[in-house]
Amino acid sequence: MSNNQRRMAPPRRHGMGGPPHMMHGEKPKEFKKTLKRLVGYLKPRKYQLILVAIAAIFSTLFNVVSPKLLGNATTSIFASITKGTGIDFPFLSNLLLILIGLYVLSALFAYLQQYIMAGVSQRTTAELRQAVNEKLTKLPLRYYDQHPHGDVLSRVINDIDNINNSIQQALSQLITSAIMIIGTIIMMLLISPLLTLVALVTLPLGAFAIRFIASFSQKHFVNQQKELGNVNGHIEEMFSGHQVVKAFGQEKASIEKFDQMNERLYESGWKAQFISGIMMPLMTFIGNIGYVFVSIAGGILVLNRSIFLGDVQAFIQYTQQLSQPMAQAAGIANMIQTALASAERIFALLDEEEERVEEPHQVNFDNLRGNISFDHVQFGYELDKPVIKDLSLNVTSGQTIAIVGPTGAGKTTIINLLMKFYEIDKGNITIDHISLRELSREQVRSMFAMVLQDTWLFNGTIRDNIAYGRDGATDDEILQAAKNAYADDFIRTLPDGYDTVLTEDASNISQGQRQLLTIARAILANPKILILDEATSSVDTRTEMNIQLAMNELMVGRTSFVIAHRLSTIRDADIILVMNDGDIIEKGSHDELIRQNGFYADLYRSQFNEADVG
Repeated sequence: MSNNQRRMAPPRRHGMGGPPHMMHGEKPKEFKKTLKRLVGYLKPRKYQLILVAIAAIFSTLFNVVSPKLLGNATTSIFASITKGTGIDFPFLSNLLLILIGLYVLSALFAYLQQYIMAGVSQRTTAELRQAVNEKLTKLPLRYYDQHPHGDVLSRVINDIDNINNSIQQALSQLITSAIMIIGTIIMMLLISPLLTLVALVTLPLGAFAIRFIASFSQKHFVNQQKELGNVNGHIEEMFSGHQVVKAFGQEKASIEKFDQMNERLYESGWKAQFISGIMMPLMTFIGNIGYVFVSIAGGILVLNRSIFLGDVQAFIQYTQQLSQPMAQAAGIANMIQTALASAERIFALLDEEEERVEEPHQVNFDNLRGNISFDHVQFGYELDKPVIKDLSLNVTSGQTIAIVGPTGAGKTTIINLLMKFYEIDKGNITIDHISLRELSREQVRSMFAMVLQDTWLFNGTIRDNIAYGRDGATDDEILQAAKNAYADDFIRTLPDGYDTVLTEDASNISQGQRQLLTIARAILANPKILILDEATSSVDTRTEMNIQLAMNELMVGRTSFVIAHRLSTIRDADIILVMNDGDIIEKGSHDELIRQNGFYADLYRSQFNEADVG
């Protein structure tokens, strides 16, 4: 992530000045298509998977051979009793030692299989996480406006964890089960082809049952992941805004909404688990049928002296070994369906349209002064609903431009377009006669620093949060920026000073102190253009006066855009733009607009009177 990207926090969006917030339904992809794409992530580890298969072959081979040896032991004992000779204990002892050795080797190869498989699954999901993370940095701001944050987090965390668990467990079991079935059938054929045919009668029936049930349960697994994302989104919103929820007494409404979402998650989860859970008892039933057929047919063959008694015992064990992986297929199918449902959501994210790749324009930024021009700009978050209809504006370097107007007038949208968070529909925006279309997003944003009303600080030291404004900043520069923002005094009163670690929501310092740190960060960035969104609204009057002095000093020689809510803070602006319904309806200095006695004058007087009353 570049330095200019790191210093930005997305501006607040509300009303008409921000994009509409929408929730999109999932678009599940085809089962086979998703499976094929997920398998593609395993291809780089094909050699490890080959080793897993080899380990599974040896582990299973030793287990497959053991029933035959046990059958030989039974045949030997039965023959000894029938002929009246003594039991051949040396033979049985040798068999016992061989079996112990086989079981030990089988356990060692099973351990090796799981060890390699753990690495395969972890590396595969790590690459998936990396792909998702890189995708998130390439998605346009529009995507985040249209998708709840909780749903995005659910895809990045829950869905990838589901894939990880399924790869490690289901894939390993799938390989072992496949080899177990093949090895068992081979041994059964060596003992008795006729009895093998009897045992395999139930195999197509089991395969049909698995496929039939899976076709019904898959859609419910997809709905389960979708509803889980909705629940996560609601929880994330409620916890991040818990103070507002409590302040307005909306706890009951929040709980009711959660209960509705939780009920939908319960319904989809219950249906998915119930339908897929039918497979286990069904496969057990089918396996028991095969067990009965083998027992009856084996008894008849023993009576006809067509097969040894020990071979029937071995065959019964082989039938159980054959039915065991078929019964496990229910659990494997359950995990695979969960993984594919999660993979569908991950791939849907990865298939989202990215911001177009832009080549940096060859320009000397040191020579840019910050003259900005809007030429008949038109823009809408939706094509048929323009927010900015026909905006033309010329800003001279060093001017302070205040933007005022009611909620939804388009104030924030101007900032979004200026910083290339969105592409304009028509018209042109230039900086020193260079079109924003010619500059990459990184180049454009490197010229800006933002101070928003909604502060954003990350979990780290105060020093790191201030240094976020510019890579390679020295301690002296950080200290000077804090002093210019009047933050140095309160920082030094903290137990660890500049090394104080802020919590995730920076709750260990006040809102006003958080704002001072974001201002210090902007000062350190030393930008050509400033964007201030009522940056002093969260501090007390005395601190506001100090910050205003620091801001006035900072804005000298820089083009500044100020989104104003309290009109008393912008009286000294060079130009005040009064916006309504996406158009500039008035423009001029404070005194000029007051003399016009129009929209701005009415707005200013209403605030002034309200202040008097207060």
